[in-house]
Amino acid sequence: MKKPGIAFWTMAAAVVVMVYVLFLKPIVGIADNGDFLRIMSSAGLDYLDPNLSYDDKYFGYFIREFALTPLGIGGYASTQVPLVMIATWLNRLVYSGHVFDMRFMAFVYGVLLLLAFWAAVRYHRTLPLASKIALAVLLVFVFADVGYIGYFNSLFGEPVSLVFLLFTVAFALAAATRDKPTKALLVLFFLSAIFLTGSKIQNAPVGILLALLGLRYLRLRDDKSWRRTVIGFSAFLALGSLAMYIFAPKQLKEINMYQTVFYGVVKDSPTPEADLEELGVPKELAVLAGTNFFTQDTPIPQRDPRLYEQFYNHMSHGKIALFYLKHPGRLFQKLEIAAQNGMTIRPYYLGTYEKAEGLPRGAVSGKFGLWSEWKRSLLPNTLWFLLPFCLLFYLALLFEWLRADTLGRRIYAETFAALGLIGFVSFLIPVIGDGEADLSKHLFLFNVVFDMMFVASLIWIVHKIALVLGGRQSEYPRFDKRL
Repeated sequence: MKKPGIAFWTMAAAVVVMVYVLFLKPIVGIADNGDFLRIMSSAGLDYLDPNLSYDDKYFGYFIREFALTPLGIGGYASTQVPLVMIATWLNRLVYSGHVFDMRFMAFVYGVLLLLAFWAAVRYHRTLPLASKIALAVLLVFVFADVGYIGYFNSLFGEPVSLVFLLFTVAFALAAATRDKPTKALLVLFFLSAIFLTGSKIQNAPVGILLALLGLRYLRLRDDKSWRRTVIGFSAFLALGSLAMYIFAPKQLKEINMYQTVFYGVVKDSPTPEADLEELGVPKELAVLAGTNFFTQDTPIPQRDPRLYEQFYNHMSHGKIALFYLKHPGRLFQKLEIAAQNGMTIRPYYLGTYEKAEGLPRGAVSGKFGLWSEWKRSLLPNTLWFLLPFCLLFYLALLFEWLRADTLGRRIYAETFAALGLIGFVSFLIPVIGDGEADLSKHLFLFNVVFDMMFVASLIWIVHKIALVLGGRQSEYPRFDKRL
């Protein structure tokens, strides 16, 4: 009988962690900050208690049970919606009542995370033993941290970004390092990229980058069916990304625009009136500087008709980007603020316990949170750490790319280069697209990318040491002919 391999033990360790954190009392989840409603209305969920108070509904407590309602009552377009619907279907399959237990959502995401771990280890099983062990340990230690899996017991879209970015990179690397990659691997790569891109409007630019990476696979096979698949999926991914932004709900665009300008550009500005005039906005609106869309009792209400006439109907992200290009010092200041929030995976202002646990409102669990706490407390939260790290990362990639002797091995390095670009975009977009509002949460995808780059760097170092000690030349992962 064949002994279980490292992939099996990786998944087993992750199962233990997820059961401990997400399913055993006190169960860890994340409180709603107001974002749940759009998913609830699209997936057939509602609050059990229609008279639930504001304090009990938002920010303070994790709500585990919701009411099941008829499907199709909402209009929020996201690849998260079908995953939530699968969770509600499983709930109905197990229980006959009309109560949805959030742990079914955690189960769906948990299975996806296990499969992503399996793919990452399975497609690198020919690495030296030390490298495989390092990969397995780091996957569980970093990506099964409560800062990540705590989102599984919630209706936030962040888990979709996490699991499908892991899938996308795993399948991209697998396809790149096979002599003749299968069409199944190609399709899995693009489907993962579609789910990642379609999970949040903020992820729309990611689809463009992944479509460009996908086009690099054209030369890996020369048959017409392969080329049609690559071109078709790449075009769909790129056009879908553009459509996500163009057809985003008008209300969401207005919220983002307000926050980008008044809680971003002119927040803490020494010359808010001049900044607004440069943006083509009357300087009288400077009284709103430092307020966000949800600030109460602002001098001018956020839905005041004057704002539509003088602001919403004339402002664009293009104007904001041009402003920052003209004032790079201001952009650098905003990016430094983003960096200060960029090492925080968890939204600490949101409680993680059910009210029934009797803990203080807003209490945050410390279950299996060593990585997220270490990262937040010890890693420098500054651009002067991120920039040198990225520079060294890309120098190592350039070294591997130049010495690669096949197209596939070059694409292997280019996949990590694309990952770094995704990180750059996900770091920049919140600043230009939503100001300083809820930065730590909006930088979630950046956190995933940084952690993947950090883990890849550690494994690369372990791999090089293992090769030297083993007396071997550089060895690339190679896979058998099965999927």
